[in-house]
Amino acid sequence: MDNAAGGQARLTAYRSGLLYFIGAPSEGEHAAVHCEDGLLVIEDGRIVAAGDYARVAPGLEADVPIVDWRGKLIVPGFIDTHVHYPQTDMIASPAAGLLPWLETWTFPTEARFNDPGHAAEVARYFLDELQRCGTTTALVYCTVHPVSADAFFTVSHARNMRMVAGKVLMDRNCPEALRDTAESGARDSEALIQRWHGTGRQMYALTPRFAPTSTAAQLGVCGELAQRYPDVFIQSHVAENSEEVKWAGELFPGHRSYLDIYDRFGLLRPRAVYGHCIWLDDDDRRRMRDAGALAAHCPTSNLFLGSGLFDVARARQCGMHLALATDVGGGSSFSMLQTMNEAHKIARLCGYNLDAQSMFYLATQGAAQSLGLAGQIGTLAPGAEADFIVLDPQATPLLARRTSQAGSLEELLFAFAMLGDDRAVAATYVAGRRLHVRSNEIMQAQTERVVAWV
Repeated sequence: MDNAAGGQARLTAYRSGLLYFIGAPSEGEHAAVHCEDGLLVIEDGRIVAAGDYARVAPGLEADVPIVDWRGKLIVPGFIDTHVHYPQTDMIASPAAGLLPWLETWTFPTEARFNDPGHAAEVARYFLDELQRCGTTTALVYCTVHPVSADAFFTVSHARNMRMVAGKVLMDRNCPEALRDTAESGARDSEALIQRWHGTGRQMYALTPRFAPTSTAAQLGVCGELAQRYPDVFIQSHVAENSEEVKWAGELFPGHRSYLDIYDRFGLLRPRAVYGHCIWLDDDDRRRMRDAGALAAHCPTSNLFLGSGLFDVARARQCGMHLALATDVGGGSSFSMLQTMNEAHKIARLCGYNLDAQSMFYLATQGAAQSLGLAGQIGTLAPGAEADFIVLDPQATPLLARRTSQAGSLEELLFAFAMLGDDRAVAATYVAGRRLHVRSNEIMQAQTERVVAWV
């Protein structure tokens, strides 16, 4: 039977269209691996085979169950590289811009996360929402409270999801209820690293919120932790808003740029992920490239808060590592398909055509590569962890009408990106176990239908 809660087969196959990437579409025409009638074989939470049904199926034993998803498209689970789980309940809150939005909505909402029960309840809802939208890995901001990170990791670990998260560091320019110190922030972060980094599929991220809310002392000890634990992640914000850039310059005089602040404290390196990166120049873009750091492009958030337009063309010309992110609650949707929609439009406003294959690559293999997780997630290649989703080209009447006329893979994926949302995700699998199925009787019946190969 299907690897759903309540019953797991050791070896299970899934028949469907398949799509994953072995390279960046912008660098070659053979980057995509696409099987119109494919078979994905899972054993003990890992992918053991993926390819054309006619080639893979004869190698299976007769008693291996095959879950029939024909007419759908299986792709790797989406990777969201920048999102705030405590902001779930304040999504779509009105404000005049980034800084007043933080003061009016964000800080009061996050102050409630000193309550472990509240933190756990929001974490459960947040992960439910990610699964519903097809996101299987995310880089997640908790709050300044260590219990917020403990609650998140506890819920994620119970679901066996590969998540990256961290306690926020803030020791100035924030409400007292959300303020730690350089010493307490470092102590709490190190304890969380030792408790959670590498526990199951959980991974830790050192998380200074952004330079204006941390003193030089706090960024300094954060840099020391980054050196002591080189395999942990770093996540923060940079150059999101022009007023924020000016403020950072006033607080840290003598630095070449906002990005230079982080670099001076040893926070620019592989596995460092910086949200937004809108107001960088080419020198900073190349600096991020050379450091192996990743820019998390947050299109729905940037449009919602009026922060600016991320220049994909300049990022690519400078060789900057790039991935996509929702940035909920500044972002207005948990859906990576909706995020692709807005990313395409922003690129067009900047005079650049961001094609659909590139957007799917950035949300899967491209993100995994930049995070140092290539071969583990973001792919359907044998040996990878079996995090995958089933996309339904007939999820809505309009999507069905458009995809029925698609004459190429690019056209099909573009329709998903422009017209799709959570309804297009028929099912989400994590480590080979189905954690979400679209909730209507027809989809439920199809998910449980298993056919034996003849």
